[in-house]
Amino acid sequence: MIEVQHLYKSFEEKEVLKDISAIFEKGKTNLIIGRSGSGKTVLIKNLIGLIRPTSGEILYDKRNLIAMAKKELKTLRREMGMLFQGSALFDSMTVLENVMFPLTMFTRNNWKEREKRAKFCLERVNLTDADNLYPGEISGGMMKRVAIARAIAMNPDYLFCDEPNSGLDPKTSLLIDDLIHDITKEYNITTVINTHDMNSVMNIGEKIMFINEGRKAWEGTKDEIMTSTNTELNDFVFASDLFKKVKEVENYNNEEG
Repeated sequence: MIEVQHLYKSFEEKEVLKDISAIFEKGKTNLIIGRSGSGKTVLIKNLIGLIRPTSGEILYDKRNLIAMAKKELKTLRREMGMLFQGSALFDSMTVLENVMFPLTMFTRNNWKEREKRAKFCLERVNLTDADNLYPGEISGGMMKRVAIARAIAMNPDYLFCDEPNSGLDPKTSLLIDDLIHDITKEYNITTVINTHDMNSVMNIGEKIMFINEGRKAWEGTKDEIMTSTNTELNDFVFASDLFKKVKEVENYNNEEG
């Protein structure tokens, strides 16, 4: 579990995060949604220690990230897995070498042990015949799956995903969503996903936080979104014609019921 308490972040005179408190639960897909520029990415960077908040606390199972010395922070980061927006694979490394990379960096396992773990992770994301291929030789969806395999190679307690469906078609996006959700449940990971994809929200949004202009404006589940009376949230969620129609049907059914 990750707990955020009264988090503020300013860059010079501009206040980007304003008194955000939240709990990201273990074994659940915790989603952060909001418009571009709302503060989602800044919040994620604070959560993983890439930037330091102006004030507030970030607690990893009661351990205060902000108060950690470098050695403690390094230990904590070994417990984290990261899925970056652009997959961030090394072009000069094969698929297998990419997944082995964190094992080489952070463990003392021998080559055979690292290879065994990397192959297991690739099997878990349904990639068994791509070991010797390079990122430039596989599809975008396959690259995302390799990135997920690399993210779970260290058997993390915490998984962070930054726009995991960026650049993917709807069918592949659904597969990636389901894979992240299944891995979260299977390994009981605290998963935090930064996304603007409403299909992901409605598919795997077990706990959702909506940020508007740097503040937490709403929190709930994917089912509660459909009946929310929060004007700012509704303006964001139902911006597309598809979700407007879904909302209209939901309201009609409620009136009929």
